[in-house]
Amino acid sequence: MADDKKRDHTIELGDRQPNNTFEAAPKPAPMPSSSASTMNNPPLSILAYCGSSILMTCTNKFVLTGTFNLNFFLLAIQSVVCIIAIQTLKFMGIAKFRDFNTDEARKWFPISLLLIGMIYTGSKAIQFLSIPVYTIFKNLTIILIAYGEVLWFGGSVTSMTLLSFGLMVFSSIVAAWADISHALSSHSGDSTTGEAADKVATLNAGYVWMLFNCFCSAAYVLGMRKRIKLTNFKDFDTMFYNNLLSIPVLLVCSLFLENWSSANIAVNFPPGQETKVLTVMIISGLSSVFISYSSAWCVRVTSSTTYSMVGALNKLPIAISGLVFFDAPATLASVSAIFIGFVSGVVYAVAKMWQSKSKDQGKGVLPTSASVQSMRDSLKS
Repeated sequence: MADDKKRDHTIELGDRQPNNTFEAAPKPAPMPSSSASTMNNPPLSILAYCGSSILMTCTNKFVLTGTFNLNFFLLAIQSVVCIIAIQTLKFMGIAKFRDFNTDEARKWFPISLLLIGMIYTGSKAIQFLSIPVYTIFKNLTIILIAYGEVLWFGGSVTSMTLLSFGLMVFSSIVAAWADISHALSSHSGDSTTGEAADKVATLNAGYVWMLFNCFCSAAYVLGMRKRIKLTNFKDFDTMFYNNLLSIPVLLVCSLFLENWSSANIAVNFPPGQETKVLTVMIISGLSSVFISYSSAWCVRVTSSTTYSMVGALNKLPIAISGLVFFDAPATLASVSAIFIGFVSGVVYAVAKMWQSKSKDQGKGVLPTSASVQSMRDSLKS
């Protein structure tokens, strides 16, 4: 019994020191909390990024499929939802961004206009094209951005990057050919008469909007890169100002450029389905917040190399979602276009990784022509 009492009062001491004192015993390492381990989980962050990308693409396609024609209104709702969501995250201490500043808003307003051009043309393109074709053609934006960086920021294009560009262009040609061939073979008439002609005309409209979207997207990315040096915005700062400044412009465009007659409202919000349509519109707005948060999360817990590769690989599940959830034609040509586009993305990601790791930036870089160099010099002056 006495021994038990002694054991009950035993105190763990560290090693005896030369002056007959004892070091305090080391404290056990604290066990990581489940929430901390979850937030530092790379596979989970990658899945969140891919899932949010698929969610936003599919919700936009769902709303814009059929007779919906209030694109500006849809984009305004998404911006309002985004502002409410990130303000809530700021209140909860999850997100941090600057308060509204008139001078910063004035500097950033041109970028918001470019964003409106990008998201509006993108909404029109995905309205007329299938998700796989839209995803494949979106790769062409990378080419425009790359050569914009050559002109304005002294970027370079390696031979491997040029190979990926060739694959991107080839995959787009195959995708367009597959789409038009399927339209002609599955509808009555030919390219000039009947249902087939109407379908081909719809596809051609989609290709035109996609072309505009590629240029608008490249202009937005390049303009934002140049303007962000003046404001030193972080991710949530950019999201806050982009959406806040876009709301009044989108609402004005919707009121004056879109049809708000009672008949057209009934077409866009069919009786009995109003709640369903609005819910999907709200989810599409929230998904834009999820994409921004999950991409920042992915960059934080993985390397930039992993993130760039995930961005390239992400094209495949987005394209497949169009085949699974919508009536995108799954022909040999369309599947081949998806595969070629996927390979082009991987080649581009690998090329960028090799270029960033290369110590000698001049090695393997294609020479810049005299005309491009003179244009670059004139733009800098």
